[in-house]
Amino acid sequence: MPNIKSAIKRVKVSKNKALQNSIRKSILRTAIKKCKTAIASNDPEAATLLKRAIETIDKAAAKNVIHKNTAARKKSKLVRAYNAAVKN
Repeated sequence: MPNIKSAIKRVKVSKNKALQNSIRKSILRTAIKKCKTAIASNDPEAATLLKRAIETIDKAAAKNVIHKNTAARKKSKLVRAYNAAVKN
């Protein structure tokens, strides 16, 4: 444990940020998983789940939880899967 006041604060702040990031990552993974299962099972709510997943991905990228290119790749992959499922 650090002795300097600013270092003590940095430890507290970084711990809180790590917690928030893990929460956001969990929400992100859940949204993507729900979207994928809806697309695979031809659920009529797949479009709304896709929209919600894209919003969640964008929020995670805006908060620097994931990189912007990773966000773009994940969104692209979901949309491609959705379009393929709708086409068939």
